[in-house]
Amino acid sequence: MNLLRKVFVSGTVTSALAVLAYAQMAPLKPDLPPEKWTGKTILLIGAHADDDALSHGTLALLEAHGNQVYVLTLTTGNVGTQDPRLSRTQLAEIRRQEEIAALKDLGIPAEHYINLGYDDGLLEFEDRKAVVENLVRWIRKLRPDVLFAWDPGKVYQRWHKSDHRAAAYLAADAARAAMWRLLFEGQITQEGLKEFMVPEYMLYNDTDYQDENIWVDITGFVEQRVNADSQYISQFGPGWKNYNATPSEAEMQGMKAWARDRIRTRDGHPVEGFRYYRGLPDSLGK
Repeated sequence: MNLLRKVFVSGTVTSALAVLAYAQMAPLKPDLPPEKWTGKTILLIGAHADDDALSHGTLALLEAHGNQVYVLTLTTGNVGTQDPRLSRTQLAEIRRQEEIAALKDLGIPAEHYINLGYDDGLLEFEDRKAVVENLVRWIRKLRPDVLFAWDPGKVYQRWHKSDHRAAAYLAADAARAAMWRLLFEGQITQEGLKEFMVPEYMLYNDTDYQDENIWVDITGFVEQRVNADSQYISQFGPGWKNYNATPSEAEMQGMKAWARDRIRTRDGHPVEGFRYYRGLPDSLGK
C-alpha cells in the first residue's frame, strides 16, 4: 500500500514502475479462500442475463456467508432467441424476469440486479466512452472488494463471442478508469462519488480453463446453482426455439439434468474455476 500511495503523491516514473512491479508480484491466491470471505461487496459484470451462471454456486456461497452480491448486465438480451413469435421488447422483459428469478434462487435480492439497457449483439458498436463511464459510475457507487468479469486474457487476448469479448474489455477498462479522479471527474465534482481502485478480481470463462488458478468448492450450493440455471427457459432447452413460460415437468427435469451435467468437479468436489488477480488493473492481463 505504501507503493500505491507513493505513485499518487509523487507521480514519478520510478514510483509508477515500482507500483507496477508490486502488482505483478502480487500473490495469485487471496489472503483467505473465497469460501471464507465475509463482509465483502461483490460486483459481477456480464454482457447478458445468464452470464453469471458460470459463477452461480460461488455467488450463492458468498451471499450465504454475509457478503453483498450485485450483478450488472450490460445488455437486455433482447435478441437471443430462435422463436419467431417473440419481439425484442418481449424478450427483454422475459430475460429480466428470468434473471431476477435466478438470483432469487441464489439468495440475491432483486434490487441488487442492475441492467444498463444496451442492445444484445451490438455491444461492440456502442459508444465505448459512454459505456465505460456508466460502468465507472457503478464501480464508484458500489466500491466492490471483488470484481467478477469475463476474462480478457492472460498475456494474450482471449477469444470470446462478440458481446462477451466487449464485456471483458469494458469491465477491465472501467476498473482502470474508476481509480483516477480526473477521469469522468463530473461523477466526483457533481455526483459526490469518489475514485476507487478495485483490489481483487475473479475472472471467468466458459470453455477454455487453462488460465484458472483458483477453484471454489460449491459443495452445499449445487442445488441452488441447478435451480438458478434452470430459470433461463428462453435460452436453454426447448424454450429457445419455442418459448413457453410454463414448460412441462419433463422439460424442467431435462433442463435441471443439463445444468447438473455442466458442473465441474475437482478432487471429487463440485467447483467453479476462475483466474484470480490482485493488484493494479493495468496488469490485469499479465
